[in-house]
Amino acid sequence: MQQIELSAWEEFEDQVRSLKDLTKASISGLLFRGQDDSSWPLDTTLERSGRRNFPIKDYYRVIGGIKPQIETFTAMEWDNFDYSQIDELLQGYDTFSLRLSAGKVPEYSYMLYLRHHGFPSLLLDWTRSPYIAAYFAFRRPKGKSVSIYVFCDAPENMKFRSSDKPAIHHIGGNVRTHRRNFLQQSGYTICTGFQDQWRFALHTEVFQGTTPDEVIPQDVLWKLNLPSNERSKVLKLLDDCNLNAFSLFGSEESLMEAIAFREMSF
Repeated sequence: MQQIELSAWEEFEDQVRSLKDLTKASISGLLFRGQDDSSWPLDTTLERSGRRNFPIKDYYRVIGGIKPQIETFTAMEWDNFDYSQIDELLQGYDTFSLRLSAGKVPEYSYMLYLRHHGFPSLLLDWTRSPYIAAYFAFRRPKGKSVSIYVFCDAPENMKFRSSDKPAIHHIGGNVRTHRRNFLQQSGYTICTGFQDQWRFALHTEVFQGTTPDEVIPQDVLWKLNLPSNERSKVLKLLDDCNLNAFSLFGSEESLMEAIAFREMSF
């Protein structure tokens, strides 16, 4: 991972243009993720809840067990969840590895629904828009600087994996799930490893002890740090493009947040 310190918003826009030029051969393009404290690692909400290296089959057992409760109190239904089939898929390395390589995660739509409603998730959410990522970074900054991660999956459109090392899989966001998935131009990654069984792994493990030359043509990650005091300028510029809490969340609470910021901060 390459960390780049920036002093102003304009430098961020220049850096994004440079990274797009650098990775223009990539079919998958760039993914962006804004974090409101530059000291935070690149963790999923499952990892933030204290569950690191969690067995994948155990996670599916949990979300399968809560499914009747979710369906009882919502208008949603997922008819095809079969834990026995998923457990069988996870028995060996090859079968599940092929599914991940093809971007097919079992019960993906259901998992995204849980993710967007706050349930701890193994999925790390990204956006295809650097400006949406910037909004999330500057929305409520918690430190002296914020970070916007930029990820390129296979910049030369080839990727090699082995069973003894963790791997990041890019899963697209074109799936029927919560509407915020489309409002936020979402994409997702999942990091897995196989030891005695399939487990979730930390995204940062993929880049530990490597240099950019060693990672290419696998995965490339940049971390762009910006001072938090750029917040008002950045959010004003984004709001001028109708990119605010309401356009990204679509709830009454987010409408009040957008109006309050526009009327009381500018």
